[in-house]
Amino acid sequence: MPIGVRHLTVLGEFKPFGLIAEALDGGKAPENAHDRYHYFLFDPEIARETDGDAGNDSSLGPDSCDGDHELFIRGNRMIWSTGSRVHRRYTSCSSIIMACWCRMDSISEPLLCVLQIDTLTVYNTSGEVICIPLPHPIASIWPLPFGLLLQRATDGTRPAYLPFSSSSPLLNARDLSRPNREHASSQYNLSAFSSSSHNVVGDASTMSSHLILKHPLEEPQVVFVNENGELSSMKDFDERIIWTSDTIPLMASYHKGKMQHSVWFVENVNSDLEASSTSATMDAVAAEVLCKQFFLRRIWQGKCTQSAASKVFLATDDDGVPIICLLLQEQKVLLCVRLQTDESNNELLVDVKLHMSQSIPAIAAASVIVTRPRVKVGLLPFADIVVLASENNLLLYSGKQCLCRYYLPYSLGKGLVSDNAESSELTTNFHDLKIIGLADAVDSKINIIVNNGQVFRCALRRSPSSSLTNDCITAMAEGLHPYFYNHFVTLLWGDSGSTYLSNADSCVDSEWNSFSSIVMQLCSNRFSPQEPSNIMPSTSWEFLVNSKFHLNYCKRTSITGISFATALDPTESASSGACNLDKQSRGKSFYYQTLDSLHALYETLKLDNLRKQDLQLLVILLSNIAVSLGEASYMDHYLRDFPYLLQKFGICPSSFVARTPPCLFRWLGNCLQHGCNVANIDDLPLLIRKGRGSVVSWARKIVSFYSLLLGSERIGGRLSTGVYYNIAKGSARTPEELTVLAMVGERFGLQHLDLLPAGVSLPLRHALEKCRECPPTDWPAAAYVLVGREDLAMTCSGSARKSKEPVSEANVNLVSVSAPYMLHLHPVSIPSSTSDMTGLDGVTIEDADSIDGSMVDGMEHMFNASTQLRYGRDLRLNEVRRLLCSARPVAVQTSVNPSTSDQDLQQAQLWQLAQRTTALPLGRGAFTLATTCTLLTEALAVPKLVLAGRLLAQQNATVNLDPSTRNMAELRTWPEFHNGVAAGLRLAPFQGKMSRTWIAYNKPLDPTVTHAGLLLALGLHGHLRVLTIADVYRYLSQEHDTTTVGILLGMAASHRGTMHPAIAKTIYLHIPSRHPSSFPELELPTLLQSAALMAVGLLHEGSAHPLTMKILLVGEIGRRSGGDNVLEREGYAVAAGSALGLVALGQGKDAFGSVDTLVDRLFQYIGGKEFQNERSLKMAQTIDDRNRSAGQLMDGTLVNVDVTAPGATIALALMFLKTESEVVASRLSIPLTHFDLHYVRPDFIMLRVIARNLIMWSRVHPSREWIENQIPEIVKKGVTNTRDDSSDGDDMDAEALIQAYVNIVAGACISLGLRYAGTRNGDAQELLYNYAIYFLNEIKPISVTSGNTFPKGLSQYVDRFTLETCLHLIVLSLTVVMAGSGHLQTFRLLRYLRGRNSADGHASYGIQMAVSLAIGFLFLGGGMRTFSTGNGAIAALLITLYPRLPTGPNDNRCHLQAFRHFYVLATEARWVQTVDVDTGLPVYAPLEVTITETEYHAETSFCEITPCILPERAALKTVQVCGPRYWPQIIELLPEDKPWWRSGDKNDPFNGGLLYVKRKVGACSYVDDPIGCQSLLSRAMHKVCDMTSLWGSTNIKGNSAPGSFKVDQLISNFSADPSLISFAQLCCDSSWHNRSDVDFKEFCLQVLFECVSKDRPALLQVYLSLYTMIKSMAEQVTGGGVFGDSLFLSSLKLAVAYNDALVCGKLTCARGGIVQSTFIASLKKRVEDILNYSQGRDDFLNYLNGGKWPQEKSDGDRNSALILSWHLKWCDIPPAYVIQSAVEKIKSKVPMASSSVPLLRLLLPTTHISALVEIDKLHFFKR
Repeated sequence: MPIGVRHLTVLGEFKPFGLIAEALDGGKAPENAHDRYHYFLFDPEIARETDGDAGNDSSLGPDSCDGDHELFIRGNRMIWSTGSRVHRRYTSCSSIIMACWCRMDSISEPLLCVLQIDTLTVYNTSGEVICIPLPHPIASIWPLPFGLLLQRATDGTRPAYLPFSSSSPLLNARDLSRPNREHASSQYNLSAFSSSSHNVVGDASTMSSHLILKHPLEEPQVVFVNENGELSSMKDFDERIIWTSDTIPLMASYHKGKMQHSVWFVENVNSDLEASSTSATMDAVAAEVLCKQFFLRRIWQGKCTQSAASKVFLATDDDGVPIICLLLQEQKVLLCVRLQTDESNNELLVDVKLHMSQSIPAIAAASVIVTRPRVKVGLLPFADIVVLASENNLLLYSGKQCLCRYYLPYSLGKGLVSDNAESSELTTNFHDLKIIGLADAVDSKINIIVNNGQVFRCALRRSPSSSLTNDCITAMAEGLHPYFYNHFVTLLWGDSGSTYLSNADSCVDSEWNSFSSIVMQLCSNRFSPQEPSNIMPSTSWEFLVNSKFHLNYCKRTSITGISFATALDPTESASSGACNLDKQSRGKSFYYQTLDSLHALYETLKLDNLRKQDLQLLVILLSNIAVSLGEASYMDHYLRDFPYLLQKFGICPSSFVARTPPCLFRWLGNCLQHGCNVANIDDLPLLIRKGRGSVVSWARKIVSFYSLLLGSERIGGRLSTGVYYNIAKGSARTPEELTVLAMVGERFGLQHLDLLPAGVSLPLRHALEKCRECPPTDWPAAAYVLVGREDLAMTCSGSARKSKEPVSEANVNLVSVSAPYMLHLHPVSIPSSTSDMTGLDGVTIEDADSIDGSMVDGMEHMFNASTQLRYGRDLRLNEVRRLLCSARPVAVQTSVNPSTSDQDLQQAQLWQLAQRTTALPLGRGAFTLATTCTLLTEALAVPKLVLAGRLLAQQNATVNLDPSTRNMAELRTWPEFHNGVAAGLRLAPFQGKMSRTWIAYNKPLDPTVTHAGLLLALGLHGHLRVLTIADVYRYLSQEHDTTTVGILLGMAASHRGTMHPAIAKTIYLHIPSRHPSSFPELELPTLLQSAALMAVGLLHEGSAHPLTMKILLVGEIGRRSGGDNVLEREGYAVAAGSALGLVALGQGKDAFGSVDTLVDRLFQYIGGKEFQNERSLKMAQTIDDRNRSAGQLMDGTLVNVDVTAPGATIALALMFLKTESEVVASRLSIPLTHFDLHYVRPDFIMLRVIARNLIMWSRVHPSREWIENQIPEIVKKGVTNTRDDSSDGDDMDAEALIQAYVNIVAGACISLGLRYAGTRNGDAQELLYNYAIYFLNEIKPISVTSGNTFPKGLSQYVDRFTLETCLHLIVLSLTVVMAGSGHLQTFRLLRYLRGRNSADGHASYGIQMAVSLAIGFLFLGGGMRTFSTGNGAIAALLITLYPRLPTGPNDNRCHLQAFRHFYVLATEARWVQTVDVDTGLPVYAPLEVTITETEYHAETSFCEITPCILPERAALKTVQVCGPRYWPQIIELLPEDKPWWRSGDKNDPFNGGLLYVKRKVGACSYVDDPIGCQSLLSRAMHKVCDMTSLWGSTNIKGNSAPGSFKVDQLISNFSADPSLISFAQLCCDSSWHNRSDVDFKEFCLQVLFECVSKDRPALLQVYLSLYTMIKSMAEQVTGGGVFGDSLFLSSLKLAVAYNDALVCGKLTCARGGIVQSTFIASLKKRVEDILNYSQGRDDFLNYLNGGKWPQEKSDGDRNSALILSWHLKWCDIPPAYVIQSAVEKIKSKVPMASSSVPLLRLLLPTTHISALVEIDKLHFFKR
């Protein structure tokens, strides 16, 4: 048959868009750019983040644009564009040698790999950049399915440029899931080739000529060669790679010395499988070095030419076998070699049939997708070959078969010729244009190079505009045997009337007509494929391949896994019998395969409501084929669906035994009635069971869902019904849950359900409804969307977005499974500023002290939706902001006309207020902790610290402190430091995105204390990890003390517990006592040395590092600091002791081993009386200690315990924290005698009490009795005696007793605060509050009474400062317990203390600092954070609450003020906020919290109202959303003694504090309806429904009827579903009330109520569809015909079958069926009544008698045929020949029978009983 002739579709003249982009960027190419540029075009699929289903659309990496993508390279710049839009611009440091797209294992995003002179740069679509230095010269890089293949250069010279070959087709990306997007760009610099501990690998990689990079962060692996069973390293540098495939692991190479081409298969094998190899090379490589190894296996080689093939690509032979094509330019030949693949068992085997190579004359060639655009052969697309055989001779091949010749159109050049003046002469000779080259083939488009130098972008295939035509061609491609389909393609592409392939302007109708004419031509002419003209083989080879031996050999050895190719060439297809049969048999096979393929498509289209018009066209074609084949049963099948076909085709007589046509509706109904294992598998079209074909995938999915729902077994990748399935990851306990996972795996969403006929969708909707109440917790997000649980979906997808791992395929396609009314799903962002909130108009920060409410005070962001929801009912947040604001002048009360003395009074008062103002940043830092984010492109704003005052009596005149009387520098230094800390602490964790550039951007030119505080804050948040040692050095080189303190503590906190050696060296540099003796002596401030000691403790926290402990213990606690301030030596010792406690935190004696003398040394430092053995102390000293003994804090041989005791006590407390060591606790004794009370300082007694209780952790109990038990009897008696005025006791003893009492009580209260930190324990809160009131009454009696049981008159024996200190320490402990709660009673106490102290002259800076911190703790993080009770947290809190308060803003003598911020290390974000998933707004919701059982209490459950703070992770067992208004949701946890999840943790079950909930329809939110009085939906709806009678009788004149407004308003109040709201608005429209059918209006209201009350909005469509079916049937029978088919009855029968399955228990649901059973039963009864009423009995009997249809002569006859089809479908009447066969069987077996109905029931089990009675009457009544 002659080949066809086609004209190319010219899309336009081609010019790389990169040139245009360069011109737009700067008008010319960038400077220093090479004149030569390069580009390549690629398919969008390459850059697409695939999702596991190639048959469905998914969005591209940058966007979802169609069209070819282009990568343009010039010099060191790349431009990635599509069409006329630029996606990305890349600029590298050096010139680009080569670039390619690649996919690597465990990375779902496509990677753009760019080879440069000494670097391999890897870009991904999310903006991440990885730079890999290259120590070896790399010649080229090539993509493989699992990594990147690197070929080393042959010598030390690196290539300047390698051509960008597009020979690698890259047409289909591997199936990978979409990852989580990171919008910020991050860079990593690493050496993938750096030397490692595996020296063998380094040596092997040095010798190997080929390497494979599996992951950008891993080292490349050596490639081995497997030849003749021996393994050796690939060392042949002359084996130059010329092509690789990114789809299957194939590589082509050329050896210049051997002049030989080779094709290699890249195998990925576990090394342990090859460890026993006898190869000498493998013996040298340890099996444990590499987890996986790569081997090259040569599968083909051929000596061809003296130069390498200019192009290599993959294509597909006409029988579906892949072929690899090599274009040999010298010989002008395209060499094609067939591959044999096997993809069974998830493995890919590739081999070559050596005799199956062929040659095609070609000077240029490319792989294109033309004839089978939607067909895939395994992983590969079905690719054709376009060949330029000679000049202007462009041919299209499908395998070895030439289909057509392409020419340029005659009209080419009109508007397409270049504007060059040189081409003006050529513009008049368009007919002289000749094709001389091909380039840039992508899909079906290719660049045509003509002889005048122009390049045109042309399309070889124009996809049919008719989707039906496209589907039919694809169905035939998938269903026909390749031998038959090739001839169909030949006819389609040959010189025939296929106008839509030749005319570019053909319409949809002409396309379908053209296709139908081709198919009918085959049927009418009884065309059969032509046999070869030569009967006898022309060669011996042909004789051999046609022999029976070869046929049997192919049957035994063929391992082909191609979907529809069962042989390797047309001769081998004889194994299926297609070619050894005679001509007539082959013709029949072709016709039947065509009929079966198109019938499968027909059955598929019946399941799509939107393809009704296509179905009507297709059934005409199928009827023609059935008539031509004499298939009466098929014709009968089509007549039942479309009775109007009768007048076109009439009755088709059957010429042979009829075949029963497959019927999907019949199979679905049988599944519901009897189960899928009983349903006849022959009712499924063969094409559906044949594979994962794209054209019938819709039907295959439905069949697989029904199969899983109704008990089908899974056998490998198929079900027992024979269809393929795909199930998403997740647990499934029931068939319904398995069905939901299958729907997710198939990307089948809610909008797809709406496309199904109503009856077909009901069982699937039933499965979704059953899983809605309590779905499994490990489902993907898309599964939750399917079942209507968008709250769980958002929680799931939110966790996935935080993960760095690839996101599963189900999570990245929420839109694809969401119904159109669910597309609002998006991550919820809680408003972060007052401008984002509505309803806050009444909130203001103006108060009696403010003059400028808009001033930035660092707290303006605190008023957001969450805080408004939690504290919106009062103004406590406004009051907190007022109390902690330090950015505006404070009010000073003075007289109107001040005198000189009044001015002095003003300065004194202003000084007292300045003390308070300077302490405010500490509280503000705690209040705003981690509450806001800042852009990394903006500088951090630090609020001002204003110490001025404003005189209210003098019109707010501003007055400043007199610098002549006050040292302003000392007053501001540390407060400004705290102000910087507060500004930095308000930044929320950046989830690993903090940039060192941003830190440097905020660095001032000259060092400031504010920036020093910012560094400490960033370090406490862990952000300083991004700084390098060089950055630290730059900060240290400034020689700014506070900056040094901030950077040392910040770096140590960021690297907490890591023992980072470089950081440790930097810290030890600032501890002079640790310098070597030869080191020059440095004079460092004591505060700097104290900070360095604490930094050592943080860096080694929990490590129990022996040398570090020895240094901190023996060397530093008892050593005099070498600083400039000897008064700060106690602070130095406290820092050393705290650091020692951190290093050995909670380790007890395990940290010391057998060195008990170290513990004894600590008790010696404490000064216990029991230590009288000085010998042990002296023996413990090291030589270094003796050399430096002059620095010891000793008087002779005695330790100065006044300095060493606090540090040693804290060290013991932290070392033995929670160890319950009674030995150590008993040695920390409380004085029991009068002498001991004078021997131990009272404040040391407080520390001992704290230490004892921290050690005996479990014995701390929040009760008055426990605190009293802490007090020795002698102290109790002494306090009691002081209350008796007649006592004659010594005043000195009384003072000592009272001092001990108040310190013991304060120590016990601090112990309680630490023990119950962040727990909000009610007993602890009440007890601490009572003691605070008690101490407050002792200082100054107030109205609040603390009871009569507390001792009175303490102020007579104790100074005011001690009482104030103890009071505020107790208050601090109280706020630690109630941290983050905003407890109102506690806040009132704090506000009173602050106001009292401001007017009283006894308030010091330390007291003000305590109050400020307490306010911050109470509202920690704006109420979103609290404290933990982990070991590290308790240690940080103890250091923060160290009970020696500073006396002034610059006081660091006893405790470095920077340590007061360590509470940040103890905080946890255990806050949880519920967000309505439909509205995106925070809402109240009740949570049932269950805490696990402990030795102190049983398992307990209690209720919390969100927003709230949850218990610690160690106690938390379950959190459940309860209450009647929201769908239940339970989070089950495993109690673990671990910190709370950090922001961004992928395993965080609370999604960073956001818990999404879904409100049930019929309930209002707790904000709108706090007590539930409005949620009476049913009562309200009944009132609305009662208005229908009024609507029917009311005369509406432009206004709505009375009460009509209630419907849409009511629905909008109770449901957020747009479809229900729109339908309710329709019911309120005036046109609706004018309708005469009152019954339908009432039905609509009842359906609306049903859908709203049961929260099933999707059923609105189902109810209306079923109702209108019955109504239209009745109208059809009465003469108002609207139907032309009977397809709706099949859907209605499935609805009835679904209802029957519910009744008989095959389907179960706790809430019953999703559609009311009575409604479906009434539909069934109504259909039967209509059929009985209709006048179709005679036609029915005629059909039963002989299969006769009524002859149509008028419209009435057509109506008769339609009604007959209803009877046949409803009663399941089989075809006439089946009835006749059953009757004959009964007559032959049972000649005499009174009734044949039971026997007919056995033979025709699905037929309705009434039809069986009619058959019995017709055939057996006379007997």
